[in-house]
Amino acid sequence: MGRRSYTAEFKREAVRLVVERGMPAARAAQQLEVHEGVLRRWVKEQQCDPGQAFPGHGEQKPEQAEIERLKKELVRVKAERDILKKAAAYFAKESS
Repeated sequence: MGRRSYTAEFKREAVRLVVERGMPAARAAQQLEVHEGVLRRWVKEQQCDPGQAFPGHGEQKPEQAEIERLKKELVRVKAERDILKKAAAYFAKESS
């Protein structure tokens, strides 16, 4: 059996059943045919970051995108630094 994927709207509706309508997570999970742990995780994600919960496939939260950009920049800056170190050592030997 493959991994099932759910739309963001399905997840929001499932969370709404638990949070707004007060349905127990176990019962809601059973009715929706999802694992109870998955539903509880969706509720937690929605409560932690309501505006950015469930971004979708291939999309990142803005914070994650910024972290990725900074990691790439760090790699580039370290490479530039290493080149400059080698150049400085080369010219220091040459002038002696």
